[in-house]
Amino acid sequence: MNSAIRLRPSVLKAKEMLAEGRAKLRLQHDQGSPGVQVCTRLTDLFDQVVLDLFEAALVDLGEDGPKGLASKLTLVPHGGYGRRDVAPYSDVDLMILHHPSVFPRAAELARRMVQDMSDVGLVLGHSLRTPSQAMSLGLTDATIFTSLAENRYLTGSVSLFRTFADQFRFRASRRFRSLFFGILQARHSERVQYGDAVYLLEPNLKRSRGGLRGIQLVRWLGFARCGEVEIDSLSLLGLLSDRDRQILRNARNFFLQLRNEMHFHAGKSNDQLDRGEQLRLADLYGYAGTKGMLPVEQFMQQYFLHSSGVRSVVSNFIETIRPRSILYRTLAPLMTHRVDRDIYVGPSMISTSKRWKVDKSGQVPEILRLMDLANLYDRWIDHSTWESIRLRMQTIGEIQLDDEGRKRFLSIMSQPPRLGELLSRLNELGVLEKIIPGMSHAKGLLQFNQYHKYTVDVHCIETVRCATKFQDRNDALGEAYRSIRSKRILHLALLIHDLGKGFEEDHSDVGARYALETAAKLQLTPREAESVRFLVQKHLVMSHLAFRRDTTDKDLVVRFAVDVGSPELLKMLFVLTCADFDGVGPGVLNDWKVRVLAELYRAAMRHLGVELEGESSTRTRNKRERLQQLAQKQEDEAWFQRQFEALPPTYFKETPAEQIVDELSQLRTLPADEAFVSSTYLPDRDIVEITVGTREESVPGAFHRIAGAVSSLRMSILAAEINTLVDGLVLDRFYVIDQDSSGAPSAERIEDLGVKIRKIVLDKNDKPPNFRARWTSKASRTAAQVQVLPTEVKIDNDTSEQFTIIEVFAHNRVGLLYAIARTIFQMGLSTSIAKIATHLDQVVDVFYVSDESGQKIEDEHRLQEITGRIREAVEQFRAEND
Repeated sequence: MNSAIRLRPSVLKAKEMLAEGRAKLRLQHDQGSPGVQVCTRLTDLFDQVVLDLFEAALVDLGEDGPKGLASKLTLVPHGGYGRRDVAPYSDVDLMILHHPSVFPRAAELARRMVQDMSDVGLVLGHSLRTPSQAMSLGLTDATIFTSLAENRYLTGSVSLFRTFADQFRFRASRRFRSLFFGILQARHSERVQYGDAVYLLEPNLKRSRGGLRGIQLVRWLGFARCGEVEIDSLSLLGLLSDRDRQILRNARNFFLQLRNEMHFHAGKSNDQLDRGEQLRLADLYGYAGTKGMLPVEQFMQQYFLHSSGVRSVVSNFIETIRPRSILYRTLAPLMTHRVDRDIYVGPSMISTSKRWKVDKSGQVPEILRLMDLANLYDRWIDHSTWESIRLRMQTIGEIQLDDEGRKRFLSIMSQPPRLGELLSRLNELGVLEKIIPGMSHAKGLLQFNQYHKYTVDVHCIETVRCATKFQDRNDALGEAYRSIRSKRILHLALLIHDLGKGFEEDHSDVGARYALETAAKLQLTPREAESVRFLVQKHLVMSHLAFRRDTTDKDLVVRFAVDVGSPELLKMLFVLTCADFDGVGPGVLNDWKVRVLAELYRAAMRHLGVELEGESSTRTRNKRERLQQLAQKQEDEAWFQRQFEALPPTYFKETPAEQIVDELSQLRTLPADEAFVSSTYLPDRDIVEITVGTREESVPGAFHRIAGAVSSLRMSILAAEINTLVDGLVLDRFYVIDQDSSGAPSAERIEDLGVKIRKIVLDKNDKPPNFRARWTSKASRTAAQVQVLPTEVKIDNDTSEQFTIIEVFAHNRVGLLYAIARTIFQMGLSTSIAKIATHLDQVVDVFYVSDESGQKIEDEHRLQEITGRIREAVEQFRAEND
């Protein structure tokens, strides 16, 4: 039976009205109506639906007429519905405010309204309260307060509503201090859940930092402070500047239009601006892109400029109205001393006089001096001073630094304490872009991939912050940072290193020009200018060598050391490389990456004539002695000695002596046509190490077989090592993330993996395994179709004397490594070293290969064939698995 037949006529009529109204507003939206206008008309539509259902319910319940329920209660929209900025599929927040004497009758009405609203297709968030209950809850629960602060009258008793509204406003102002901190704590908890960083790359339009919730926060705090929620009213009261009012107004219009589009398109509530939506909206709104910037990156830069503007205004508003304790106001002046006639150092803040704010807040040298003092005294700068600087910077164009300004800025860049925070504040205020060329271009610039978590400007500043924290590390990285004599050069290079992104030209080359422009502006010495340029232009070299090349190749290390040229520059490049990883996002720089980079750093230092404390030569000597001791206990000592002499350098360096002997023992007694598999969970890296041992003649193409087996079992491969030993023995190791386990896999899972991998590896058919699809959302699948870089295959015949190096850049997919490695095997090439670099949605696979005779491939036609075959294999694999 059709459920519509059972609906009341009033519900059917309201349902039809809602559908028709939404359709008309969708058309108006598609024709370009402003977001605020559409939201207001949606609110009017919802109001009419609620009123019609309310009146029909009163009639059906016998409560109509002058003495009916309407005289004893009031319908009070609140929250977004009260604010009149509902989206097409927003909830309807409605409080039924009633006199205590009519509670049973009001409860019956509420049940009827909830049912009818649900039947119509609206989600009703309702509450049934007396004025006393509403005020008690609203003044003790910050979340309820923020919703009730946005209230308005809809229908019912005007006097009941007016009494509640007036009392609520009055009592809120009396409790401003407790409400202020309660509201901020509630907002902080929500931000943590939905994304605390303003530059979170898949933001929630409503709840992420700098979004609609930030604008609402100003309204809620304004109500608690002075009983006003409207931005225009707060501006008239002097709590917001005209410019800040306009920033909030523009951002609200932008966000509401996006939100309406997202709701209409989804046919339901949707506030998450995921990658799929970003792509769709960029196309819908006609962003064309450039050769250096995708349309989606242009669109998201616009979003981030609005959200960062909101964040800045909200932060300033909070500090403007922040309540100060009587004790602080009393003691602070007594504990404050003057630096000069206009600058005061207090117990926790540095403040300035009115004269300074009027005369000097627009002078960059004075601003930098203030920051230098903040570093010197380890104090924050007070809000009123920041606010005066921010407002003046909005009216100033280009600046020319004088000698004092240059010295001040370089002094700040030399001092680690608070440097990251000070640079962030300079960036927010618009000062940094007047000093550093390229910073304004990078502001809000998105990198459309899943690797970087911040926009370019924030990432660059974050790397400086990360570097200053290295001074507390007790390892080679900490020692390197502490021993750098000219930290300002390192910090400056970090601040500039990625500013060249967003152009057609290679960002390292653009960044190098920015580095020289900055050096000229700051009047660095020629040696300092060249150091900054080198660090910026070469900022990817060390990670490239460490994770994509065989760093046991002494010739490679020598060329790297010669290219760097000096121990001091090598220290800075090492620290810069680690900070660049760390500044991408939490967990990207781990102890393993630091160890790998530190090994290259030490090796290069040796070639520059510097022996570092903690050198690995002692460990190497101790390990060799331990291996000799263990070999003497084996049945065939000579066999083990022969294996030890020929161990691949990486395997020898990374594997404990006892494990080496154990794995060699298993290989020595391994029957023909067999393989052994062992798996170990590494808690410090939260990954699984899988080792497979076999014989070359037993398992031709062992590497691609193992890669296929591992991937088919829902293992995401992060790194791989190929170890070809003497006597035709093969020992391959894979470092993986188990997609079916969180944390340490169970013993049963480990055993099951070993059995299945062994079975697939020994399968004589060598047929491609089945790669189980991993579920992804529609948005993720849409985003995956856009690759920032197309599939790229490069040949390097210069780095290694023995091998041809193949580099494959591609969009990461389960089983991709297998497809590439199998193609290499089918072309008659032997892979001796493989380097796998996985960055979520992007992968760089590097293979050191030789031909059947063990030689490099020199023939140009053969190299072109290799490149074409691998590219074709990747594209075919992508087509078959999308």
